[in-house]
Amino acid sequence: MATENVKGKRALVTGGSRGIGAGIVRRLLDEGAEVLTTARSAAGTVPEGASFVAADVRSREGAQELAAAAVDVLGGVDILVHNAGGASPYESALGIPEEVWLETLNLNLLASVRLDALLAPGMRERGSGAIVHVSSAAVPVAFPPFLHYTVAKAGLENYSRGLAAELAPAGVRVNTVTPGRVTTPGGEATREQWARLDPSQGGEVSLVPLGRDGVPDDIARAVLFLVSDQASWVTGSNFVIDGGEFPRG
Repeated sequence: MATENVKGKRALVTGGSRGIGAGIVRRLLDEGAEVLTTARSAAGTVPEGASFVAADVRSREGAQELAAAAVDVLGGVDILVHNAGGASPYESALGIPEEVWLETLNLNLLASVRLDALLAPGMRERGSGAIVHVSSAAVPVAFPPFLHYTVAKAGLENYSRGLAAELAPAGVRVNTVTPGRVTTPGGEATREQWARLDPSQGGEVSLVPLGRDGVPDDIARAVLFLVSDQASWVTGSNFVIDGGEFPRG
């Protein structure tokens, strides 16, 4: 039974074949939304009931193809969730190659900018819509091995606030969700890479005040709230969901 007022809404979720993205897709489906998701490959793990199109959102062409597919499959987009993202650690911030910086910015910042530019005008014309950008709780810490990633996500948070201010008069809400340490295949692989570079790092559950890793549904529930009518007076906000690991003053 739909309880979060998204029944019948048309949703596009990037990076929805596994982990947090798949959790968001499942929550939206459970609440009656029509969902299209995307990743570079389906990996056989796309939640049942969702439509899927392979797309690489790191490029302008990929964003254009995905936006066209969303209009073709869904007829339009009422909910847009930018979950695709990630990066691998480096031993030194100064050793991150320029091409890696560009790829990281394309995936974690510019993919959202491009898709919003293609799909938000339709929301503005209809006078309603909800956009959620997924950031990272590591942004204020700015770990040097992940500086390319945290810089991109910091830019995403700033961009999200600015876009929220622009679209609010048209009835389109824009918010950010910021996960902390969440158990996902991608997250575990990244922590293993980091631990190989520096065995003292990688993140410990003991550092999380609530005493456990997050799970994808912890993030999915927050996203569901933000895109639902229950959050009709919420825009320009950043929901930090990290078990209290990274306090923000």
